[in-house]
Formats: sequence, structure tokens, C-alpha cells
Amino acid sequence: MVASTAEQQSVTEHLDGFTDLALHPALSRALAELGYSEPTPIQRAAVPPLLAGRDLVGQAATGTGKTAAFALPLLHHLADGERGTTPRVLVLVPTRELAAQVCAAFDGYGRHLGVRVVPVYGGQPMGRQLRALEQGADVVVATPGRALDHLARGSLRLDGLDAVVLDEADEMLDMGFAEDIDAILQRTPDERQTMLFSATMPPRIAGLVRRYLTDPERIELSRAESVSGDAAMIRQTAYLVPRGYKPAALGRVLDLEAPKAAVVFCRTREEVDRLTETMNGRNYRAEALHGGMDQQQRDRVVGRLRAGTADLVVATDVAARGLDIDQLTHVVNYDVPSAPDVYVHRIGRVGRAGREGSAVTLAEPREQRMIATIERVTNQKMAVEKLPTVADLKARRLELTRAALRETLLADSDDLEHYRDAVESLSGEFDVERVALAAVKLAHEAGGPVGEEDEIPEVRPETRGDRGSRGDDGNTRRGAARPGRAGKQGRPPADDMTRLFVSLGRTAGVRPQDLVGAIAGESPLRGKDVGAIEISDRFSLVDVPHTAADDVISALRDTSIKGRRVTVRRERRRAR
Repeated sequence: MVASTAEQQSVTEHLDGFTDLALHPALSRALAELGYSEPTPIQRAAVPPLLAGRDLVGQAATGTGKTAAFALPLLHHLADGERGTTPRVLVLVPTRELAAQVCAAFDGYGRHLGVRVVPVYGGQPMGRQLRALEQGADVVVATPGRALDHLARGSLRLDGLDAVVLDEADEMLDMGFAEDIDAILQRTPDERQTMLFSATMPPRIAGLVRRYLTDPERIELSRAESVSGDAAMIRQTAYLVPRGYKPAALGRVLDLEAPKAAVVFCRTREEVDRLTETMNGRNYRAEALHGGMDQQQRDRVVGRLRAGTADLVVATDVAARGLDIDQLTHVVNYDVPSAPDVYVHRIGRVGRAGREGSAVTLAEPREQRMIATIERVTNQKMAVEKLPTVADLKARRLELTRAALRETLLADSDDLEHYRDAVESLSGEFDVERVALAAVKLAHEAGGPVGEEDEIPEVRPETRGDRGSRGDDGNTRRGAARPGRAGKQGRPPADDMTRLFVSLGRTAGVRPQDLVGAIAGESPLRGKDVGAIEISDRFSLVDVPHTAADDVISALRDTSIKGRRVTVRRERRRAR
């Protein structure tokens, strides 16, 4: 897939718009129909070297157009090439949601090319995928686990590949797919074009690049550089809140911000369910989204947010992976994320393609050091502000009422005439101004309860001497064991960890990465949160944080590992 010399010169001379990228006419036509006029910075930087056949490593914030950055050059090369039964392009992604989005992008950009795009991921009937692959595919978009299943069946052949894309590579590694990616890439031709895209670049990415990419072009864009022209940056704000007041603080911030659509991130599904109920009690149309829901339920929730029949979605990280909603204006971290890259992925869901967005973080005093870490890693400041007071909230609500009344008065409509008799009959008994005040009061109260609220105690930022690595109970916390590190049999788990029994072991072919991948893929935990792992012949033991143990057990209850159902419970330790 190497472009001609004339083509390389054409794409590098003028990069002001898509028309200057010398893409296939059918692609230019599709982009025009989709309303695309200017490439984003990642597209402007990545398309020319990819058209020229270079391998590429691209780092850019989520939602800045990197799907088009690799899809357009790949479709360009597919446009006039030979079509066979085996795929020429393989795109590996971490989640089924992202697989569906990437397929939709290929279908949209290649609408006039007749390119056959087949999604391959779990949660979809295997028979449908087998038939689609048998009929022939030009592009396969797959999650690593399901791709390996098809390779084992012989239904997916990679010997005819021209290009491989690793999309959201950091997420795939975090979910425990490293060995699966190795196994897949080792079955692809040596003479292929390889491109890797990621929002963050942890050290493990470097190993992938060394093994599978050849002299790659490297593109690294900060979020500030990832949006075009004068596009607004994401406004990043943090509020210090005592833990017991977090639900009230969230409601107050949302009342003041009045988001069009928002996603609130929580750590566990239990917290998601509790908070969803609380926010519905505050007259917000809130929907829960977590790993305990099947794909149809998740799609229904996302559809409600897109349609405007829900105001906000309360979600765990794993359930929101791949979430892409144009209408989203706010992301709220109900707790400070456990790592900077989690923060980057979360806030990347707003401010896409240069649209305005807000990222709000509710931080307990003990989480201030994590805010500082996020600021240092992302090289962006988070404005720490005081929570709105009750007076601020009342003023904001009154402002919203006034704005709604003004809009009604300015509207060119005869609807107001229907109420003239009521006003005239009351004006004989009361002053007209008093009638107007009463009408405003009714309109104001119709917008929701305006009762008295308690003030939320102000939290003072901690000083340097206050800082320490402390857990929820105030005791200094020991670091958890790294994923995949085998523990000594019989040794009790760390103080803040719970040991889980998993009913599959070495004889079932279970590896540490299988357990980490299942936990990271189905529960709110990330790969790095998993502690010591011990694999015996018939069972395995896995250490997970106390606070997430029930959630992991519930998440894995209906999950298969190595194609087999598992029983997961707390380890029953024998008395000595």
C-alpha cells in the first residue's frame, strides 16, 4: 500500500482542506455529503504519511478525529484495488462499542466505494459473523478475543492483509489483551502497514511499537493541539467536597451548569445505582449504565441520552468505554479517577471536534494529590473552585426562570392571548404588577422544588504537610501487587485486598492475562488495580480491592473465560 511519487507530492503541498489531501474522488464526495470541510490536526498530520505507506504511531486525545485519520488513507488504497474473499485491513479495538463506531465510520466514508466492512466482537451471534466473513470482507473491525476465536475456527484469514490498525492501544493493554495482540499480529504478513493510535502512551506501548512497527512516523498532539483553529478548550473544574455531601454537591453543580447532556462517572455499579436513584429524586432524568446490563439495555440508555429523553447517564468506566454522543456537554468525575489516563479518556468524550465542553471533578480532601498528578501528566490546569452556595443556586434558578419568560415574551405567537381573560379578571381585584409577580412565582416553582437547602461545609485545600498516601480509613495504604504477579500459596492478601476464588485453572488453559482481561473488561476495575494472582490446576485465586470485590463477583457471574462458565466467590480460608 505505497503511494506513487506524484501522489506523495500532491498530499504534502497543500493541507488546508480535505480537497487538498488528494483523496479518491469517491471519498471527497462522501466527506462533502457528511459536511466535513477541514481536517482536524491529527488528520492533517497522519493522512499524508499513511497515504505514502508509512507505519505510524499517533497520540491524540479521544474524540479528535483519529478514526478518520486512519480510515481515509486505508479506504483510498482500497478504492481501486483487487477485492478477494480475505480481508485486506484489520482494525483491532478494545470494546464492542468502539468496534461498532469504527465500522460506522468506514461505512460512512466509503459509502460510494462498496467496501465490505465486517464487525467481529463478543455479544453478537457467532453465526452471523461466520456468514459475513464467508461472503468476503475488505475490512474487519474486531476485538482481540473474538478475532482469536475466528482464527482458531479458521473463519478469519490474515494472510492477505495489507494493513493493521491498533486503535485505543492503551485501553487494549489495560484490559489484558497484550498476549492476544501478539498472537494475532504474529499471524499477519511481514510486509504490511501498521498504525497504532492511543490517547496516552504508557511504557508498554513502546514494546508494541518496537516489535511490530517499522521506522514509524510519530505524531504526538496535546489536547490543545488536537482541536482545530479557535475551537474552545474543555473547561476543567474541580470542587473540594466532604464525602457525605457529594450527592448534594453534584446536584448543585448540575443545577448551576444546566448541561444539555452529561455523563457522571462512578467507581462501582452499586454507587451508580444509588446515585441514579438520588438524582432522579432531584428531578433529573437519570439513567444508570454499568457492567451488570446487557448490550441491548446499554444501547437503550445511550439512545435516551441522544434523543434528549434523559438528562444524564451515571456510569462506570467499563460500561462507558466507546461511548460517543455528539450532544454531550459535560463529564463529571464523581470521584477523582485512579490514574491520569483514565481522566484523559473520560474528558475526551466532550469537546469533540472543537465543540465546547466541561469536565467537572468532585474531589475529597484526600484526593487533592491525585488532582496534582493529573495536572502534571496532562500538562493542563484544573481550576479548583468553591462550591456554589444556596444563594448562588437560588439566583441561578431565578435566572433560568427569567430567561424562559423572556423567550416566551419575545416569541412571535398569539398563544399569550389565551390568558388575557385571566389577567384582566384578576387586575380588577389586584394590582397588575402583583399578578405578574404571582405568575412568575408559579413558573419558577414549576421548574422544580426551590425549598431550603443546607449549606455544604467548605473544605480548605490541604497544605503540603497534610499530604500522605492514606486510604479511606485514614491509615497509610500499602501498594497492591502488580497484575499477573503470582502470590505465595497460603499467604493472606494485602490489608486492603480481598482474595477471590475462580473455578478455572491451569488445566483449562487459564493465564494471568485471561483473568485480568475478564475483570477489566466486565467490572469497573482496571488491569493495574488487580493484585496477586495464583493459578493452580483446577482453580485460580485473584486479589482485588475490598471495595470492588462484590462488583467483580457480580460482573463475572455470567462471564465465560476460555469459553467456559466460571464460579467466582470469596476464598474460604481454613482456620489454622
